[in-house]
Amino acid sequence: MLAENIFPPIPSEIIMPLAGFIAARGQLSLIGIVLAGTIGSLAGALFWYGVGRWIGPERLKNFSRRHGRWLTLSPAEIDRASTWFARRGRTAVLVGRLVPGVRTLISVPAGVAGMPLGPFLLTTAVGTLLWTGLLATAGYVLAERYRDVAGWIEPTGNAVLILALGVYGYRVLTFGKPTREVP
Repeated sequence: MLAENIFPPIPSEIIMPLAGFIAARGQLSLIGIVLAGTIGSLAGALFWYGVGRWIGPERLKNFSRRHGRWLTLSPAEIDRASTWFARRGRTAVLVGRLVPGVRTLISVPAGVAGMPLGPFLLTTAVGTLLWTGLLATAGYVLAERYRDVAGWIEPTGNAVLILALGVYGYRVLTFGKPTREVP
């Protein structure tokens, strides 16, 4: 799970149900694998949070002045996002930890926005515990059919990723173009 958070293409949607399946066979403890998965995810989330803290809002704004199209953010949008994150960051982190494709990435804006470490760790731990618990329990309950769980969850994660890439592509193509007001 640490590797899944640092290198997002490694899918927790396969790792945790498989671990749950192994626990159902009596070779591992379900509680142990949920805790291990949660701790690994927390460590990976802390890595990306640290990257976000290192970047910080000023460095990010300077980068966006030069390469805003590829970042798809202007300095003004970074200020607005930081203000929004200051108000709703805890909810964003908690919900983000439950969404494939967003799970890892949500740690970076939390760090950039300067979300305090305590609330970040708490919301990340709760969201991660729910996610790893759900996947491991599904693998445990379905036992021999754990592949069915991965077969259902992995396409959902892929759909979210494709949607995110589509939104990114649209933002790159339309970056800096004036938007039309709707009457």
